[in-house]
Amino acid sequence: MRIVSFNANGIRSAANKGFFGWLEAQQADVVCLQETKAQEDQLSDPCFRPLGHCVYRDAITKKGYSGVAIYSRREPDEVRTSLGWAPFDDEGRYIEARYGNLSVVSFYIPSGSSGELRQGFKFEVMDWLRPILDEWLASGREYVLCGDWNIVRAKNDIRNWSSNQKNSGCLPPERAWLNSMIADGHGDGLVEPPARGWKDSFRVAKPDAVEYTWWSNRGAARANNVGWRIDYQLATPGIAESITGCAVAREPRFSDHAPYVVDYDA
Repeated sequence: MRIVSFNANGIRSAANKGFFGWLEAQQADVVCLQETKAQEDQLSDPCFRPLGHCVYRDAITKKGYSGVAIYSRREPDEVRTSLGWAPFDDEGRYIEARYGNLSVVSFYIPSGSSGELRQGFKFEVMDWLRPILDEWLASGREYVLCGDWNIVRAKNDIRNWSSNQKNSGCLPPERAWLNSMIADGHGDGLVEPPARGWKDSFRVAKPDAVEYTWWSNRGAARANNVGWRIDYQLATPGIAESITGCAVAREPRFSDHAPYVVDYDA
């Protein structure tokens, strides 16, 4: 099973840059998109309906903002688009497709880079989301949580570690929150990893690799590989054992993010 996660920074823009041609060659089973920046009625072109089954969750707070989607070859048994808190749900930040005992989630965790107000909202989301993620982990279902989490884990996940310590996405409380849920030794040392927790698929497949999934549009960040790894597929321990490989598709360029591809022998 191949799962692709991708923050499109505008799905129509990514389509114009050749994303769907690239996607066809990937032979993915499930595709999770974030930041579609469109309402579903604007996506009438057949290219926006690949793989047979496509579900969108648009932002209803304002048009052309946020938005998530899941494409899959197999029709989901159930699709969920709300976690029960309107400030998060209404921005189009969560969609879950259920296939038997497997749930695949497309998440778009808020960024706080625009200022204190949105950083405060990001912290609210983190506090509210934590018990939900703990409940999923303990549920007995297998989960793959795909998406743009807007948080790096450690020094190997960001090019300019020292100079970003006071910037959103690399703040110590953010890293502590994320690493406190992931059961491996690849965090930043602020918290002890849990004995049982989520698995970072990238670190399962590539324990020591230094690769990034997002680059600023400012300057020549992408050309100089001044990036951040903020796009993840976090998996429950059972399905994480089936990971056979992963890849960050840095080229061609469809967005300021790169698609992240994970193969599971499941």
